[in-house]
Amino acid sequence: MSVLVIFLSLFLLGFVQSDPQVPCYFIFGDSLVDNGNNNDIASLARANYPPYGIDFPGGPTGRFCNGLTTVDTIAQLLGFQDYIPPFANARDQQLLTGVNFASAAAGIRDETGQQLGGRISFNGQLQNYKSAVEQLINILGDEDSTANYLSKCIFTVGMGSNDYLNNYFMPTVYSSSRQYTPEQYAQVLINQYSQQLRTLYDYGARKVALIGVGQIGCSPNELAQSSPDGTACVERINSAIQLFNNKLIALVDQFNRLDGAHFTYINAYDMFRDILRNPSSYGN
Repeated sequence: MSVLVIFLSLFLLGFVQSDPQVPCYFIFGDSLVDNGNNNDIASLARANYPPYGIDFPGGPTGRFCNGLTTVDTIAQLLGFQDYIPPFANARDQQLLTGVNFASAAAGIRDETGQQLGGRISFNGQLQNYKSAVEQLINILGDEDSTANYLSKCIFTVGMGSNDYLNNYFMPTVYSSSRQYTPEQYAQVLINQYSQQLRTLYDYGARKVALIGVGQIGCSPNELAQSSPDGTACVERINSAIQLFNNKLIALVDQFNRLDGAHFTYINAYDMFRDILRNPSSYGN
């Protein structure tokens, strides 16, 4: 994950200064970056209790880790005075510096993660973003001023992991793997993702980093459940994810043809592979 933080920061900024480099930072995603949006909903996908947050100031916050998430670190490197707040707790003027809409168990598809209870799908996160934009219009005075303001902000979007982990590769709960081949499913996801990202663009997003899906087939959960020896990555899962990521790269190229768009693909899949091969390069 350290590589992801460094790459995003260097790509988007070119350098790091103490003052904020952009007026606001908006975050969309799942448990990798959720910082509390699931705290007050009926869900098993919550992390507002120990041992989560044992190294975070103030203890558990809803982050699915012991301390900072990648987007917390990115916000620091961008020069923000504080971490970007979750939309669930954001108030008025806080919207001016951006909010985090991410929700654990969320997916591109609305049904993804439903076995875990409540969650805010990407469609739901976009609805919350639209609400935030309306509030920004009231704060800034008019739509043109708001559009100009948002065009200077950075957006990161990391969706798709749960559409595989908590949908396609959970055949006892979901029928998607019986309805679609891996190639077909990747295309179905990309078609919906394209429409969703167009909504984001239509509501002012111009500088957008799209984070590809990592090697879920190498995750501890899949190694325990599906690996033949407990150590070899599950190739059928990783192969399916690569189909999605390849289509996402092509989608980025399409969006960059839109007026003022600056979309980029973040290759989390290969970054994760590099960490697995050379773990000592990234600390203990």
